[in-house]
Amino acid sequence: MYDVVVVGGGHNGLVAACYLAQAGRRVLVCDRRARPGGAVNTEELFPGFRLDTCSTFHILIHLTPILAELDLARFGLRYMRHDPVVFAPFPGGRALVFWKDLDATCRQIATWSPRDAETYAQFIRKWWHFNKPVFDTFLAAPTPGNLVGRIARQTLRDLRAGRHDPSMTGLELLRQTLTSYGRLLDETFETPELKAALAWLAAQSGPPPSELGAGDLLGALVVYHKVGLTRPVGGSGRLADALVACLAHYGGTFQGGEAVRQILVRDGRAAGVELAGGRRVAARAVLSNAHIQTTLLDLLPPDAVPAALRRQVAALRTGNGIGMTIRCAVDALPDYGAYCYDGAGRALDAGTRVHAGMQLICPSVDYLQQAYEDAAQGRPAARPALVVMTPSALDPTLAPPGQHVLYIWAQYHPYELRAGGAAAWDTIREQEADRLLATLGAYAPNFPGAVRERQIYIQSPLDLERNTGFVHGNIMHLDMSLDQMFTFRPLPALSGYRSHLPGLYLTGASTHPGGGVSGASGRSAARTVLADLARPGRR
Repeated sequence: MYDVVVVGGGHNGLVAACYLAQAGRRVLVCDRRARPGGAVNTEELFPGFRLDTCSTFHILIHLTPILAELDLARFGLRYMRHDPVVFAPFPGGRALVFWKDLDATCRQIATWSPRDAETYAQFIRKWWHFNKPVFDTFLAAPTPGNLVGRIARQTLRDLRAGRHDPSMTGLELLRQTLTSYGRLLDETFETPELKAALAWLAAQSGPPPSELGAGDLLGALVVYHKVGLTRPVGGSGRLADALVACLAHYGGTFQGGEAVRQILVRDGRAAGVELAGGRRVAARAVLSNAHIQTTLLDLLPPDAVPAALRRQVAALRTGNGIGMTIRCAVDALPDYGAYCYDGAGRALDAGTRVHAGMQLICPSVDYLQQAYEDAAQGRPAARPALVVMTPSALDPTLAPPGQHVLYIWAQYHPYELRAGGAAAWDTIREQEADRLLATLGAYAPNFPGAVRERQIYIQSPLDLERNTGFVHGNIMHLDMSLDQMFTFRPLPALSGYRSHLPGLYLTGASTHPGGGVSGASGRSAARTVLADLARPGRR
């Protein structure tokens, strides 16, 4: 008998398990894969090359107290900063560079437009005041009062301190949040290249520039200046390794290599799990880190989920995929030499490490929107937008001397293809990987030639579903649209980390605050489980 069995060893499940074990509870984490971490995983996919299989940079976790509360540095976790955060080359040989330091970024933007540089500084400062209380809600159950109350208190403090800005009143903030980030960019900035880079950063949560209600995806970019761009030394998976070590330290157990076949129900409450091999594990509570649809529609007995709730969960928007990724072993970093000039045509400072952070290939907002329109028609983007990442430029532990790892995340790529459905990805995945490399090659002419003997790990939307459990290949689990966020994620009745079934709890990207490497859902879910276990009969 365990106190809690956690279904799925993704980073949120592991975070929750650590807090539960730290509180003295007997905890077992079960995962179908032998390696922990889910999307937070690093493997030696090619001899001598350690590659992140999904997530690479960790940002949001630094807005939480998780690293300190679990003392993960004690278990070998060390973060390094990647700066500059963004290098964005554009046709014509000029580039935009974003640093963690806001003033340094504004000086670079000023070479394109002094007006936009001043506006950008104001934009970041304004949205930090708005988003600081929003980010604070990541650490608690997403009740309407929690979100509205925090924003109201922040506004009151600003008024008392004389920081009130008429352009950021409650109604104006609401309007900007409810508009599309494409429109918000147009009414705020004048430089097309700046708008393109910011739009592409906002789009990585999924919604396109035209989607209403996605305005705050642009405002949320303040995290690049407040936190910067960080990743664990040795790869993204070192976070999972540290969490497993932390879990073991507190007496918990990670069991990989055997999937959970069913969540057991007895006397109207969750009572444990049955593993793929037939073994049953009893528990006072079950915490599922799996996709909400997998949890309620696949792992629970059909009669344990009311018909009306089954329909609601089945109708949740997982979208038709977002994008695809390739992971490569390479002999050289991308050669962006022809693009290392600022907006005034002057050479960038020799100390600008253009390979340190995210390298954005997206020449215009229209280019990005067209990529989305292609996917909406059921075909991969003819001209995909790329985020290129080369973490070995700063972390030599990932590749042999003189060689590197290179990752590309690209949008938009539908899960269901117009010709042949999802299964057709097995036929076209190689040619689409070649398309990504050719797109990079237009800006870095040593590609695709620098890729080592076809050492490419391809994950199409179908592969993302197969390998990591992302339904429809959506790395955010559910669309990150306004009506599926905060107290609406995944549904109002399920948004507090408790399911409809006593003893069954929810965590992961399907729950608040959504996708990304934050661990916030795991921390909040663990606090909810602990509160209920401390009061027998409450659930």
